[in-house]
Amino acid sequence: MSRALIVDSHCHLDFDGLSSNLPVILARAAEQDVGLMLSISSRVRQFDKLRQIAEENDNVFCTIGTHPHNAHEEVDLPASEYVRLAQHPKVVGIGEAGLDYHYDFSPREAQAKGFLTQIAAARETGLPLVIHTREAEEDTARLLEEEMAKGTFKAVLHCFTSQDWLARKGVELGLYVSFSGILTYKTAENLRDTARGLPEDRILVETDSPYLAPVPYRGKSNEPSFVRKTLEVLAAARGTDVDHMARVTSDNFFRLFSKVPRPAGFA
Repeated sequence: MSRALIVDSHCHLDFDGLSSNLPVILARAAEQDVGLMLSISSRVRQFDKLRQIAEENDNVFCTIGTHPHNAHEEVDLPASEYVRLAQHPKVVGIGEAGLDYHYDFSPREAQAKGFLTQIAAARETGLPLVIHTREAEEDTARLLEEEMAKGTFKAVLHCFTSQDWLARKGVELGLYVSFSGILTYKTAENLRDTARGLPEDRILVETDSPYLAPVPYRGKSNEPSFVRKTLEVLAAARGTDVDHMARVTSDNFFRLFSKVPRPAGFA
């Protein structure tokens, strides 16, 4: 009996180290039953490269957005530009957007402005927003609550590493929570506790490749094929088997990213 297919809900196939070796990367993903990948935009001005990758590969989709690290570079970009670019059939989400106070590569005011602009684009298009938050939990929660009160939108807290209360607040607001290879780290027991306690229908898995490779590949360049290792740890934490967790996370992905046509191979 064949294994259930897996979705890598967040990777960066246009980044160096992946884009230069893409046919091999995609072949290795297929060997590990990774049937679909969502490659995430970090700069609108570099979107052409990402779009081409998605156009050339049936099982790759993408988003349009500005990462908080780059917010100052595209701070004056209006929501209408994200909305315009999101009309492309392979663009299925907005972002990644959000707040990162760990590095502060962009001024916090620019990060907040970009976050709000992309929330507006997500609301207008009906596409889900991919949210990045690091050491900015209180401001992230506050902005999400304020913006949801103005008009709901779909979203996912990607590469979740924050405190448990933010995951639960996100679920209360209708968001999904996605776990990366960090879930497999020896020191991540609190994160596994969070993953164990969330509703089954709100969980996704991702690589965030080329970053954050899971155990036993930690320290190496990450790639979509490695998402199976994260799925295995997630399944163990929740007391279930890998195929069940693959089906659950795939169902959740297609429910959230509803613009993505569900391939026949996904049961």
